[in-house]
Amino acid sequence: MFTGLVAAVGQVQSLVFQGEDARLSIAAGDLDLSDVALGDSIAINGACFTVVSFDSGSSFFSVDVSIESLNLTTLKDLKPGSAVNLEKALQLSSRLGGHLVSGHVDGVGEIVAIQPAGRSTSYQVKAPNSLLRYIAPKGSICVDGTSLTVNRIENDIFELNIIPHTQEKTIIPGYKVGGKVNLEVDLLARYLERLISCQGDSDSTQSHKKTIDENFLKQHGFV
Repeated sequence: MFTGLVAAVGQVQSLVFQGEDARLSIAAGDLDLSDVALGDSIAINGACFTVVSFDSGSSFFSVDVSIESLNLTTLKDLKPGSAVNLEKALQLSSRLGGHLVSGHVDGVGEIVAIQPAGRSTSYQVKAPNSLLRYIAPKGSICVDGTSLTVNRIENDIFELNIIPHTQEKTIIPGYKVGGKVNLEVDLLARYLERLISCQGDSDSTQSHKKTIDENFLKQHGFV
């Protein structure tokens, strides 16, 4: 698990394809690797990976990227020199300053507009239709591993307001219109949908066929 609070910005050293999979090597920058062991988890642009080799002295580590991860994230587009958001896995003693993030990317969004908003910057992101039901105004969303609050949503586009501190500590200032970003929706929203859809139905094979609409919510006492 992660918090969505980016600990450091790293730099891609290499992305070497090995058949359908790939080996990704990262210079960790300011990320402290002194307490990292082989098999530990590090989120790279919001996607959780297992460390398969590292050198704590040179702040360098490598992960294996499966074909599933390559197909479902933006990682296949990384090149040597690309900046990436990094976060080590959450410890139980750590503060949860962002929100609960699993490191499992749900889909890829597209930056459609960038505008100044006082000292902050407004970003509009087009989300896949399959994720829209999980995105709510003032709710949480993870964008390239950064925990952010949704300002508003209209149709398939949601808006984010990025304060100066977040711009300084993440890769967000490098975003351009047309660029793609990894999205992970709120973990609680996914489980809530599943719980509601299964309520009162002992046949789990049929539960996924239910539609959540206003009548369903009224029937089960949610509105």
